[in-house]
Amino acid sequence: MEPDRLNSPDTSAIIFEVLGHQLQFSQDPNSKHLGTTVWDASMVFAKFLEKNCRKGRFCSSKLKGKRAVELGAGCGVAGFGMAMLGCDVISTDQTEVLPLLIRNVERNTSRIMQMSPGSDSFGSIQVAELNWGNQDHIKAVDPPFDYIIGTDVVYAEHLLEPLLQTILALSGPKTTIVLGYEIRSTNVHDRMLEMWKKNFEVKIVSRAKMDSKYQHPSIQLYLMSLKPSEGRTNVVRQCVDQQIEEVDTLAAKNGSEEDGDGNCEVDEGNEVIVEKDNEDMVPVKGLQNKKLSEWELRRHGAMAARLLRDIKIS
Repeated sequence: MEPDRLNSPDTSAIIFEVLGHQLQFSQDPNSKHLGTTVWDASMVFAKFLEKNCRKGRFCSSKLKGKRAVELGAGCGVAGFGMAMLGCDVISTDQTEVLPLLIRNVERNTSRIMQMSPGSDSFGSIQVAELNWGNQDHIKAVDPPFDYIIGTDVVYAEHLLEPLLQTILALSGPKTTIVLGYEIRSTNVHDRMLEMWKKNFEVKIVSRAKMDSKYQHPSIQLYLMSLKPSEGRTNVVRQCVDQQIEEVDTLAAKNGSEEDGDGNCEVDEGNEVIVEKDNEDMVPVKGLQNKKLSEWELRRHGAMAARLLRDIKIS
């Protein structure tokens, strides 16, 4: 089953503005490899970082000098979000994708350096081959990492186990894992959550902490960390409970308004909540005279593709 996508065969590049820089990511939607397309979840992740870069765990002062590895980097959008906040990033993918990824890394690094000469806010970004489950590739990138990130890496059930084992091999006790993806199969999604909950503390990023434009009910961001060992469980849980209480108190003070400067809020449940009254779920009503942004066109195109895929003509 081919994933939904809006990109036409003629779209060879995506212009994407994030964290004050206009970046250009080459892509090849017509290739036989899914990694050569800029998928929407990577843009949602980068814009999430932009919104939460002033305070909380994703502020640049806390990310500066941290090591991050990007799995299934594809065109490299998510990795650049972390690098622009000061992380030293290793973006990884399969051999077939690396030439395009390297081109994007070189081009956009050069753009950033030209626009901000002498700035130390940009960390670094390198490219490496990493096939999930390949112990030589895992060892070569020198784990553990402070952050493991990935967007739209969950799309087929047979890849879930290699992905899990790779994340575990790259993780340390203090590693933060951030994965984002668009739900395309409920079976894969359910199996994924089942596997993750057995190994990680899993939290879903609330929609209020995402960019107000770059979000969609079918695109989720997950924050995860390794489950503590038995000897540390009670201490860690007390810290988590205290943090949750502090977030709840802050949320109560601020009400339901969005706060781009606050710490990252999460939904305490592990189930995806789709708001039925969300405008994005009704792609036709009221659009006749409305000028759509590029992001809105991408989302409506994806939904149209899904509808066409599901309709069976007899």
